[in-house]
Amino acid sequence: MPAHGERYVVDENGKRVSVVLDIEEYKKLLDDLDELDAIRAFDRAKASGEKAIPLERAVADIESRQR
Repeated sequence: MPAHGERYVVDENGKRVSVVLDIEEYKKLLDDLDELDAIRAFDRAKASGEKAIPLERAVADIESRQR
């Protein structure tokens, strides 16, 4: 990701300890992380070799365990 006028918070020794982001950039990073999590979950599911089940059945199974 290219640098876009990064702003940092530094400690008393000048060491960078935090980053200040525009709220829209922060929201985009969160969206990108969610997408990456979904991709990784998909990759794990494919690699497991387990048989896929329909979404409706998966939801029903999860809901029955929560009761």
